[in-house]
This record gives sequence, C-alpha cells and structure tokens, in this order.
Amino acid sequence: MTLSRDLDAQGGLESVSKPERVASLTGIRAVAALLVMLTHAAYTTGRYNHGYVGLVYSRMEIGVAIFFVLSGFLLFGPWVKAAASGGEPPSVRRYARHRVRRIMPAYLVTVLVAYAVYHFRSAGPNPGHTWVGLFRNLTLSQIYADNYLYSYLHQGLTQMWSLAVEVAFYVVLPLLAYVLLVVLCRRRWRPVLLLTGLLGLALITPAWLILVHTTDFLPDGARLWLPTYLLWFIGGMMLAVLQPMGVRAYAMVCVPLALACFFIVSTPIAGAPTTSPAELREALLKAAFYGGIAALMVAPLALGDRGVYAKFLASRPMVFLGEISYEMFLIHLVAMELAMVEILHFPIYTGSIGVLFVATFVVTVPAAWLLHRFTRVRSD
Repeated sequence: MTLSRDLDAQGGLESVSKPERVASLTGIRAVAALLVMLTHAAYTTGRYNHGYVGLVYSRMEIGVAIFFVLSGFLLFGPWVKAAASGGEPPSVRRYARHRVRRIMPAYLVTVLVAYAVYHFRSAGPNPGHTWVGLFRNLTLSQIYADNYLYSYLHQGLTQMWSLAVEVAFYVVLPLLAYVLLVVLCRRRWRPVLLLTGLLGLALITPAWLILVHTTDFLPDGARLWLPTYLLWFIGGMMLAVLQPMGVRAYAMVCVPLALACFFIVSTPIAGAPTTSPAELREALLKAAFYGGIAALMVAPLALGDRGVYAKFLASRPMVFLGEISYEMFLIHLVAMELAMVEILHFPIYTGSIGVLFVATFVVTVPAAWLLHRFTRVRSD
C-alpha cells in the first residue's frame, strides 16, 4: 500500500510537473484503496473459494502493489529531480520528519481505537489482542516475528502488515538513493546506469523469495518483509527516472495490458488466495505480475498521458477519495466487521459481497474523512 499522500511527499508536488497529473495520481490511490476494500469484502463473505471468480476477487489485493509503486515513484522522485537538474538532494531529516508526521498520527489513533473496540466485542480468535500485541502493532514491528499469524495478528488490523513494509521502505530509501546516485552514478545524471542499478536491486526480490522458500532459519514472518515487495517499489522508482528522460506511456496501451495480466495472474499460477503463496514458483510469478500490473496502471499518469483515463482519475470524486485513501485503508476492516455484524447481520463467510462493500464504504468514508481532518499535519 503506498500509504503516504502524493502531495505532501518532500518534492512530491514538484516531481509531477502538471497539476492534472498530480490529481490523477491522487485519484488512483482511491482505486487502490477500493480494491483492497473489495478483496476484504470478498474474503469476509466467503467468496475466495468460488473457483476462478474467487481468485479474481482475491487478486484485488493488487491495490497494495499500486500503493507501493506510487511510493517508489513519488518518494524517489525528488532525488531523481535533484540529480537531473544538478541541484541539492533532499534533506534526509526533513524527509524523515514528513514521513513520520504523515503516517503515524492517524495510524496510532486507528490502533488504539481498534484495541478499544475489540476489548468489548469478540470476533473470533484474536491473538494480537494483548499488551505485547498492542506494543508490536503501535510500533509496526508485528511482522518481525515467528508464528506472526498466531502471535500478533489483530482482527481489526490484519492489513497493517503492508504498512509495516511501507515504513521499512521509507527507512531504506535514503540509503538506496545514496547507493544509486552517489556511489553508482557518482553524482552525475546517468539515467541508463541508474536504471541498470534499479534492475539489479530488483533481483533482491526473487533472491529473497528463494531464500525464504528453501530455508527455515528465518521467522515465518520473513515472507512479509520488505525484500519480498521491493520489486514493486522499484517499479515506481524506475518511473521516476523515466519521467525526466521524456519517456511517455499511454493508457490505451498500458491499461488493457494490465487488465490482461491481471486475469492471467488470477489463474492458479500465482497460487491459492493467500497473501504469501506456498510454492516458490507461485510466489515468483505473483511478485512479477503484481509489480508489472501496478506499474502499468501508474505509468500513464506518471509519464504524461492526459487522456480519458487520467481525466477520470483527476475527477473530483476520485480525488476526494484519494485524499482520504490512507485513512480508508486504516479503518475499513473495523468498519467492515461492524457493518457486517451490527448493520447487515450476516454470519461470517455468508452474505452479498456487493451489499457488504457498499455498507462498508458508507461507514468508512465519513469516518476516514474525520480521521484525515483531525490527524493530518500540514507540511512545512
């Protein structure tokens, strides 16, 4: 999930020179958040086991990959712009301060509210609902453990593994920028060499997947660590390099290709409808397809297309939802459980996916807007 607003990333506004393209990048965040909400609605109503259609629903987790590609593009962009123009690189201290100020206030509120809500209600096994689990979730360290699913997973916060990955990327990005732009490119604008370096870094993902699938010395949570998903962030970082090179991408090519790849990866080749496929081959294919699909969805918006696709994503409703997409992501699972039990009275793994999705949307959007309004810290 990139889970940081594109407009408040340091240099993020400048890294996308046209206002309409900034708006469309905000709009695609809404698409990503709604896809995540829809796949969780499908799981909660028991649709994952409905053959190929169930796999299609499960693969809508691709919204997380879209968030990660956006993070790679928007956050690496200021370093790329500085290299291309010969200017000073971004301040790491300011970058870190902005990331903390944007991510943590809403996240901390959400975690505390989730623990308060589930203190008074039961939603089945909830191993993370302990004091240690609270500490782990507050510090986004829940995935760095063995038996993660049975140790720190909280019913209202199961999606937060991806935020832990996102924050890990925030931490290593300045180091990656230094290695790529200072060590490799020697502070000169050498885009071909820079792209080559990014391709080399992308090999970390398959190497890591081979490691975690063929050895057992790492915690089982290691399948959810940053190296598994680094490829997706690098897809966005490559778009950040291609932009000042003048490369263009067009939705009429990219979007149909992305959809075709999505329906291919929705077959059993990417494994069962789980976050981490059991087989190495499945995990490799899933990582590659998801990274390619997400990059294709973002590429026209990042690389100059101003057609129907960009205009739709830049429309007021999409931009509004994109502005609160982070908060929607944070609270939608708690909202979904409350909507299912208290409003719709559906037993678990039953009911209409469409009805649950709409009910969750109706509950989530105003709550997300309030959370956004009262926890957002404006950039300086």
